[in-house]
Amino acid sequence: MNLPRPVYTVDTAADGVEQAIRVLEGRWKLLILFRLFGGNLLRFSELERTLPGISQKMLIQQLRQLETDGIVRRIDHQEVPPKVEYGLTEWGQALCPALDSLLKWAEQRP
Repeated sequence: MNLPRPVYTVDTAADGVEQAIRVLEGRWKLLILFRLFGGNLLRFSELERTLPGISQKMLIQQLRQLETDGIVRRIDHQEVPPKVEYGLTEWGQALCPALDSLLKWAEQRP
């Protein structure tokens, strides 16, 4: 069942975009997302290795925020030694074309 698209006003559209931008705020969130696009599943240590300069505390914080916002999923494999992987939710993966469009828009800056 398809829900009808909301009718936006100038104010509600601006508020919606502002909320979306707030979800992506932070020095590391976009870098994490770009590493997970394309269906990549990465362990915490693999993500940490690809992000020089990030502390474990900051990576944990950013992953938890992205998970709370429904963008990243944490996959806990019940095995010994413990194995946890991170990937994008379907909604998180849907960000890829939006960010690609934003990049193309930024490239056109005079």
